Amino acid sequence: MRKQECIHLHALLAEVANHLDGRPETRPLNLAEYREFDVWPSSVHRSKADHERAILLLATAIARSLGEPPTPGTGPGTGHR
Repeated sequence: MRKQECIHLHALLAEVANHLDGRPETRPLNLAEYREFDVWPSSVHRSKADHERAILLLATAIARSLGEPPTPGTGPGTGHR
């Protein structure tokens, strides 16, 4: 994958994370490690490897959020959204 493609994927995953963050259907995203890494989609001067690492951190946080059941009593079908 080229660097520009990594940056594009990084930006898409950041949008997915923004969309999921705070939604009652999913667990809260734990983005602490991603934020500490301090590489953003707009950090075009950073290396391809840095963006690949950021992609991995974001994807892991998203997968954990979607892979775990939400807190009981929230989410679709409960009246609490």
